[in-house]
Amino acid sequence: MFSGIIQRLAKVEVAEPVGASLRLAITTGYPDLELGESVAVNGVCLTVTSLEIGGRTEFFLSPETLARSTLGTIEVGDAVNLERSVRLETRLSGHLVQGHVDGRATLVSATEEAGAYRLAFDVDAELARYCVAKGSIALNGISLTINSISQADVRFQVGVMIIPHTWTHTNLHALAVGDQVNVEVDVIAKYVERLCLPYLKP
Repeated sequence: MFSGIIQRLAKVEVAEPVGASLRLAITTGYPDLELGESVAVNGVCLTVTSLEIGGRTEFFLSPETLARSTLGTIEVGDAVNLERSVRLETRLSGHLVQGHVDGRATLVSATEEAGAYRLAFDVDAELARYCVAKGSIALNGISLTINSISQADVRFQVGVMIIPHTWTHTNLHALAVGDQVNVEVDVIAKYVERLCLPYLKP
């Protein structure tokens, strides 16, 4: 479990295909990681499979992870957002984030406003029912507040406002229009929907 508060930016050092899977290596900067521990990489919960002296950490990405997330197109040199899993005594500064990506979103606009940045993303319409204005969403693992929602055909658009700290301390600043990010909607909304389904059927 994560909180969506990015702790570090790191660059991909190895992105090596292993059949239909991928071996990923990153120097995370975490000195006390353990084998089997979970780390969110661009919002995707990955398991530490190897540790080297100097801090380089390896992860194994399955075909499902590659198909579901943007990590299927990741390249050496790309900057990724990192977050270690939260402890029970940790302050929950963001929101409950599982690291289980629901889909991808495409950046359609980014404008600066009084030092902050307003970003708009196209998201699959099937995720629209889990998004509400002033609710939470995780984009590339970053806990963000939804400021606006608009619907158009099979897509809908989510708007977020990014403060300067978040802009410079995550990989959002490196995005260009047309780039994709990982999306995880609020897990509480999904559980509420599931529990209510028996009572909504005619």
